Amino acid sequence: MSHEPGEVWEQFAVALAEMARDLLAQDSVQDTLDRVVQHATVLINGCDDAGILTVRRGEVHPLAATSDVVRRADRIQQDLREGPCFDAVTDRQQIYTIEDLNRPHERWSRFAPELRKLGMGSVMGFLLFTEDDELGALNLYSRRPRTFDEAAQRAGWILASHAAVAFSAARTHQQLGDALETRHEIGEAMGILMERYELTEDTAFQLLKKASQDHNIKLREIARRICETGEKPS
Repeated sequence: MSHEPGEVWEQFAVALAEMARDLLAQDSVQDTLDRVVQHATVLINGCDDAGILTVRRGEVHPLAATSDVVRRADRIQQDLREGPCFDAVTDRQQIYTIEDLNRPHERWSRFAPELRKLGMGSVMGFLLFTEDDELGALNLYSRRPRTFDEAAQRAGWILASHAAVAFSAARTHQQLGDALETRHEIGEAMGILMERYELTEDTAFQLLKKASQDHNIKLREIARRICETGEKPS
């Protein structure tokens, strides 16, 4: 049964709203990323697999994938240092596509044939970004060539924009949680030192700080050891 374009986009908007609520309900950054790639295969017409990667100092770091094929594609991009999603992150371009992997591709002459060997016919890459942060790339794969038309590209860009916001929010929430946990552990360690060794608050903190610097260990780890052993750091 055919649908009018307006009706299709209305259904997509509803599904996108449901995705947004689902992403915000996740308990961790990894859960959020895993849900993003799962939603992509459902919401983007022709998308068989999806993945998220980031590139730090020229090294590809896979963050989420719907299949081993996607993980192998990420490794190929890393090995060749070539591919649309690699470029999406390093060149800060919002979208890259390879419409037909059966045809020679001038820009990614080595990557495209390798991806075809994995059974893929076309691929799109979207930069995941917010105003303050470049975060990574969302990769969409199809087993068929010329699958991702203009509507699919537009839908992918919209999904990637929502995913970037959810990714950033989840990461901020996790960082806040880590910071609060670290603060609690440091406070508990200082309390142990102050009570057991009759130190002032400032002296206890300086002792923690010096141990962290002398041993090149994070302050949180020093505090955790004190909480576990009750012993003054050397």
